[in-house]
Amino acid sequence: MSTEELKRDFESARIKHVHFKSKVRSYLFGNSGEIGPLRDPEQCSLGIWVAERLRGRGAYAHLLEARQFDQKHVLIHAEANRLMDLHDADDRVSTDFTLLQQLADEMVNLLHTMEAKLRTEA
Repeated sequence: MSTEELKRDFESARIKHVHFKSKVRSYLFGNSGEIGPLRDPEQCSLGIWVAERLRGRGAYAHLLEARQFDQKHVLIHAEANRLMDLHDADDRVSTDFTLLQQLADEMVNLLHTMEAKLRTEA
């Protein structure tokens, strides 16, 4: 894979990640949408990217950070579920996005690290 293809692929992952965070916040502020991809890490577009590239024989599965990213991806969905459950239980918005943002930042850092490693391999 060329460095330009790597750049586009990882940029796509970062966009999927930002889109997920946006959809969670949107849900918490009362905008409905498809719930499955918010609740289930295997259904969201980033989860599909993870399954195709970071697991099994995926192009990036050999990287240590691939497994770490996959774990963080599951954790961010768990936190999103927790926030959504709180919202659904009392119809109030939790403004404590600290853990969600911390996980999100760690995931972005892992994406940058993986991309940099793959560029040096290319």
